[in-house]
Amino acid sequence: MNNLVKNVLKAVQNGSMSVEDAVMKLKIAPFEDIGFAKVDLHRTLRQGAAEVIYGAGKTPEQITGIIDAMRKSGQNTILITRLPSETAETIKNDLGYDLDYHAGARIGIIGTIPEPDGIGTIVVATGGTSDIPVAEEAALTAEVLGNKVTRLYDVGVAGLHRLLAHLDDIMSASVIIAIAGMEGALASVIGGLAECPVIAVPTSVGYGTSFGGISALLSMLNSCASGVSVVNIDNGFGAGYLASMINHMEAKAK
Repeated sequence: MNNLVKNVLKAVQNGSMSVEDAVMKLKIAPFEDIGFAKVDLHRTLRQGAAEVIYGAGKTPEQITGIIDAMRKSGQNTILITRLPSETAETIKNDLGYDLDYHAGARIGIIGTIPEPDGIGTIVVATGGTSDIPVAEEAALTAEVLGNKVTRLYDVGVAGLHRLLAHLDDIMSASVIIAIAGMEGALASVIGGLAECPVIAVPTSVGYGTSFGGISALLSMLNSCASGVSVVNIDNGFGAGYLASMINHMEAKAK
């Protein structure tokens, strides 16, 4: 792969390849096959963010093998989602990796979180305290991807004054992630207050007829507020990633 990159750069240098063709060539550069995984080392070039490791179902050895491949290619900060605590403990204590583990969010981070370089602030709001694990998955994902994040936790519609006390944060945000279980009304309320995109995350928090988050999902999909999009149940990572993409659009254009 390194030879391919060098050849492309040499072609640009001697004028046999245009810069645009070189960028396209590098975007389709090969991955690294390490047997149990094919590590996509050029995802940053294609999509603006490196590959993220999904930790559930992987052994500590598999995860560290992927980490090593990413580090070797120059990736300094690595995000691992849905990482079980037992696996994190083995990676950190037995295998000796410098892993920053966030148990509630089941997030592992290798390396340092970069300085924010997005166009504004991502607000992560939850209906209740029970939604915080999903919110932290979203917030940490956004921070690892280079965003400033403001957390507004336990501001659900059962006590609307709690949300209204943060109108400045809501109205100055570039993206808002609204996370709620039960009936999922928080997304519609925030959608009616904010001028920025709102990403709704239904959670599996709730009593029997919440059906593991389906009630909140359907409520959010049927939101009467314009500008509200919805990700899957408990998908804090997906919301954080999408919010980061939105928060970097103007920077990308420049």
